[in-house]
Amino acid sequence: MLTSRERVRKALRHEQPDRVPLDLGGTLVSGMHASSVYKLRQALGLDAPGTPVKVVEPYQMLGEVKPDLMDALGVDVVGLNGPRSFFGYEFVGWKEWTFHDGTPLLVPEGFNTQPEPNGDILMYPEGDKSAPPSGRLPAGGWYFDSIVRQPLIDEATLRVEDNLEEFAPISDADLNWFKTEAERLHNETDKAILGNFGGTGFGDIALVPAVQLKHPKGIRDIAEWYMSTVMRRDHVYAIFERQCEIALENLAKCYAVVGDKVDAAFVTGTDFGMQQGPFISPQAYRDLFKPFHIEVNNWIHKNTPWKTFIHSCGSVLRLIPDFIEAGFDILNPVQTSAAEMDPETLKERFGDQLVFWGGGIDTQRTLPFGTPEEIRAQVKERMEIFGAGGGFVFNSIHNVQAQTPTENLVALYEAVKEYGVYN
Repeated sequence: MLTSRERVRKALRHEQPDRVPLDLGGTLVSGMHASSVYKLRQALGLDAPGTPVKVVEPYQMLGEVKPDLMDALGVDVVGLNGPRSFFGYEFVGWKEWTFHDGTPLLVPEGFNTQPEPNGDILMYPEGDKSAPPSGRLPAGGWYFDSIVRQPLIDEATLRVEDNLEEFAPISDADLNWFKTEAERLHNETDKAILGNFGGTGFGDIALVPAVQLKHPKGIRDIAEWYMSTVMRRDHVYAIFERQCEIALENLAKCYAVVGDKVDAAFVTGTDFGMQQGPFISPQAYRDLFKPFHIEVNNWIHKNTPWKTFIHSCGSVLRLIPDFIEAGFDILNPVQTSAAEMDPETLKERFGDQLVFWGGGIDTQRTLPFGTPEEIRAQVKERMEIFGAGGGFVFNSIHNVQAQTPTENLVALYEAVKEYGVYN
């Protein structure tokens, strides 16, 4: 029987392991909402009622996938992430906090919120309430939205540096964090390690508003940013050029301390697809994004054994050939519910060049609204299609959402165990 690390490495080499590897929580786009983690842990008998779940990413309210849950489900991947949340505070000083549905949680000490009269909850950069709020949890909502705090743009004084404040040279403290965590995960688990060192997500719209900065400068409004990729194309390209320089310097420092313990690197979470088609044309991708993806992937492949991971939601079939030319090894979340993203077509056309990390269950319809029988059927189908010959890591299509029925969660992972074994 293979270890988890061996299993994932075989899948990444497009070899068929003993069973399809499973990821849950290895990245911030392959996890589970804290309220669903709580329900799953209760259903599996891992906790007494009322035992809180740690929130390991407050922006999306993702719950911790602890080692006992990994063992119960057969998870094969762990994530190596930085020491701070999207909002810029560290994961220290845990305190109790109750979600609006009654889910008991533990949140970091920087998770300092302020209720609004209408029931919305405000979040602050670095947990500093003296700064303008940067996040909003709508009343009855399940995730924080970014609050745009863009100053009035003056074209005459707009500077490239204004959108680079968050892309600084990595600190010695953060390097030590990655070194220590990589050693711990490598020595204390048999899991494959997926590293997210940051800084390589060019134009990732989740990052553009910079909710971790107290007073962000530059282009921070979401609509303004997207328009700027066309209206201020040269300005955005110059931002990416400098960001890439910093990122490559940081990657070299990170590799020096974590080395070959890491199996894959999360390069980008920028979304290029919508439900009905690509968000941008292939030519626009080639012009503005692809040159920098090539630089990052080339550096990683030349200097490390890591595989490179691209996350893009939506319909990206028409962009996949460019992703491959740019050097990506892994595609996530494989949104088969979007137009043109037929599983058989994806596997037939690209299965020998890309590892599909996701696509295992539709989180828009089947998982939240289907029956346990429908969930089992879809898992079986995806295992047969994507798993053929290797090159597949099972994961849901993006994070498992809040309000997913408990019986559906249990059915999902029972089906993974049943249908993921190679004959």
